[in-house]
Amino acid sequence: MITGLHHINLRAPAELLATLRDFYRDVLGLEQGERPNFGSPGYWLYAGGHPIVHLSTQRADEPLRGPVDPAAPTTYDHTAFHGTDPVATAAHLRARGVAFHESRSPVTGQHQFFFQDPAGNGVEINFPF
Repeated sequence: MITGLHHINLRAPAELLATLRDFYRDVLGLEQGERPNFGSPGYWLYAGGHPIVHLSTQRADEPLRGPVDPAAPTTYDHTAFHGTDPVATAAHLRARGVAFHESRSPVTGQHQFFFQDPAGNGVEINFPF
């Protein structure tokens, strides 16, 4: 029934949302694109012509969820992206001041980078060996 992951949606107050937009655009290279008018501010960020990261403005009366609020229960750990050129990506992350750690998985045949976005959400980039 499921053929793939369509998108992720992150909800945050407007100021943090703009920071997340900048991070996913400027650090990960996603492109900000068209977003339908849902009656509230937000952003859609695209990779390969598909909007894979949706950013939605959190209402003022809506509590924070996830890593920003450690008291809120969550099972979310990270979002993983496919990447190209780990050497260039590592240099780009370092130039942006993004701390990351690397792993190589012989089981999956992947070179992996792990780090956090500005809201504390886990991010992974996978590169084939």
